[in-house]
Amino acid sequence: MEEIAGNELAIDKREQAMLELADFDEVVRVYRPRILRFLLSSLTDRDAAESLTQECFLKAWSARHQFRGDSSLSTWLTRIAVNLMRDHLRSRCLRFWQKTRGSSLDVLDISDWVPDGRSSPESLTVARDRVAAVWRAVGSLSAQQRAVFVLRFVEEMELDEIAGTIGMNLSTVKSHLYRALAIIRERMGGAK
Repeated sequence: MEEIAGNELAIDKREQAMLELADFDEVVRVYRPRILRFLLSSLTDRDAAESLTQECFLKAWSARHQFRGDSSLSTWLTRIAVNLMRDHLRSRCLRFWQKTRGSSLDVLDISDWVPDGRSSPESLTVARDRVAAVWRAVGSLSAQQRAVFVLRFVEEMELDEIAGTIGMNLSTVKSHLYRALAIIRERMGGAK
């Protein structure tokens, strides 16, 4: 009896997942900003982030029939983005350009992510400076540390969700996050 109920639950979960994917324009509209923000923060290269975001949704569209609903749609899309980012970073052809170009991420673009539109100009300037300092420190992290940091603090994912998305065990995620925070604090002069 329990087995039948479990099978029905799995079928309902799959049907719900397929309904979410049925209106793919809506999926792109809802999840594109999150995927782009993750890739932009992780890669610090706007062109690459835009391209990989587009590729992420193209892959999701092509593989939509394979989505089983075992995870949330957001986790599935982020997992695709993580894999695309890894492939991108492994590409030997692009490594030369990454080293020579530096970061094309504009610090002023990032500072606009600071919420609270009613801040005074002085406090907004201080906040922008702090955000810029944090992102400069984030730029010095390893790719794995940066991905964990971005998923935790920009995307506000739980640690176990990050572990599932990136494909690491929970203790490794915690380790990368601990090291990332230590490096960022050190680069910001020990500020907490």
